[in-house]
Amino acid sequence: MEDKVLVLLCKSGNREGLRRLYDKYRDDLLILGIALLNDVHVAEDVVHDVFVSFVGSLEGFKLSGSLRNYLRTCLVNRVRNVWRAERREQVKLAKSEGLRPETGDPRESIICNEELQQVSKALSKLAGEQREVIVLHLREGMRMSVIAELQGVSVNTARSRYRNGLSKLRSIIGTEV
Repeated sequence: MEDKVLVLLCKSGNREGLRRLYDKYRDDLLILGIALLNDVHVAEDVVHDVFVSFVGSLEGFKLSGSLRNYLRTCLVNRVRNVWRAERREQVKLAKSEGLRPETGDPRESIICNEELQQVSKALSKLAGEQREVIVLHLREGMRMSVIAELQGVSVNTARSRYRNGLSKLRSIIGTEV
C-alpha cells in the first residue's frame, strides 16, 4: 500500500515521494545490478537510468503488482541492453583488430575463431530462456537462485533450462563437427 501512495505522490510532482521511493529501492537494485554487471559504476548508471525512466513514464503508469518487481524487471532489461552494447563493441574490436593468438601461431587463431563461431551459432539456436540461463551462469558466474528470481521462475525450472540448454548445445555442436 505504501508504494501506491508514493507513486501517487510522485505523479503529483512531490519530490519527497520520489526521494522515498529512490531510498527504498536503490540499494536492492544496485546489488542486483552489481551482481549482473560485475561493475559498480555501470550498475549505478543503470539504477539511475531506471529511476529516470520511471519518472518519465509516471503519467501513464499504473501500479498493478509489486513496484519492487517492476523496478527489478526494468533493471534487468537495462542490463540486457548493456550486454548487447558490450557484445556489439566486442565484435567491432574483434573485426578491426582480428583475434591474435598468444602464441603467435596462426593455426591456433583459426581454430579458436572457428570454435567461438560454432559455440555462438549453437547458442543462437537455443530458446531465449535457456541461452540466458547458460550465459548468466557460465559467463557471469551467477547462482541459479538469482537467475531463477530474475526470470521469475523456480530454481528447479532455471536448473532444468540450464541442463536442457547444455544438452541441446552438445547435440548441436556434435552434429556440426
